[in-house]
Amino acid sequence: MDRAGKAGESEQPRIVVIGGGTGLSVMLRGLKEKPLDITAIVTVADDGGSSGILRNEMQMPPPGDIRNVLTALADVEPLLSRMLSYRFQSGTGLAGHSLGNLILASMTDITGDFVTAVREMSRVFAVRGRVLPAASHGTVLKAEMTDGTVVVGESKIPKAGGRIKRVFIEPVDMQPLPEAIEAIRDADAILVGPGSLYTSILPNLLVPGIAEEIMKSDAVKMFICNVMTQPGETDDYSVSDHLQAIHDHVGHHLFDYVIVNNGDIPPQVQAQYAEKGAKAVHLDLDKVTKKGYQVVADRLVLFRTYLRHDAERLSEHIHQLVESWIDRKR
Repeated sequence: MDRAGKAGESEQPRIVVIGGGTGLSVMLRGLKEKPLDITAIVTVADDGGSSGILRNEMQMPPPGDIRNVLTALADVEPLLSRMLSYRFQSGTGLAGHSLGNLILASMTDITGDFVTAVREMSRVFAVRGRVLPAASHGTVLKAEMTDGTVVVGESKIPKAGGRIKRVFIEPVDMQPLPEAIEAIRDADAILVGPGSLYTSILPNLLVPGIAEEIMKSDAVKMFICNVMTQPGETDDYSVSDHLQAIHDHVGHHLFDYVIVNNGDIPPQVQAQYAEKGAKAVHLDLDKVTKKGYQVVADRLVLFRTYLRHDAERLSEHIHQLVESWIDRKR
């Protein structure tokens, strides 16, 4: 089916967003205000904190990243959004859990299925779009470091203190969620990122079938690069290093566009991040363009307590790229 058949004049463009973590949620808060039909495909590799406890005790996929995305896309009062994100500070067995995670766990118990639980929670909280786990069961993420050691567990990888050579998931025959594959096939646009490269983005792309369907799709494909490097994960990485890591893992050139920040970051903010071992991701423009990617660079950051993508400005760029791609296909 051609692009016009997918997104006609009376139908909103279908956009699939793939990732996990805070960066994805921030971007989705901006995208949900655009006339777009959004499907978010979210990682199920988390094994730390509240998600890890619920995953182990209830034998369910980790709910944390899913809960963040549901909250970002929910059309609810701000107080209810805060309630979903509320994390208990005390109480035996409660401390550390977020209320949204507990609701997802209870819905999974009630419905008997995590995917159904996510669907029902989406309906209850008037989520704008669809939220899908990349797979119906949690995956175990492992990293082979450059010194040959293997680190087991998403939460342990950034703390290992080495440089990552590659990551892989188990079980190796993990099946993708059929609805996720269908969404990619029907998409007018596919976005990957922002998010932790090795622990949020690649775990999705390593689920068998996901990267292959992205490669086959004639949708416009975009990579939204992180603003800052992540200690223990992407130390000293440039934009091209992020893209090369994805290429090395999936074996394909996946993207048409790369969206990056080129706005200045105040020295005091850089110093604050440097104390934690992070710095701005360098845009090595020549390397990126020589690899065949088109670059969209703009001032895309806001600073409050932490640096965050400017969701409104980022979403405007994405929307314009989607509309122009569809127009060319008509």
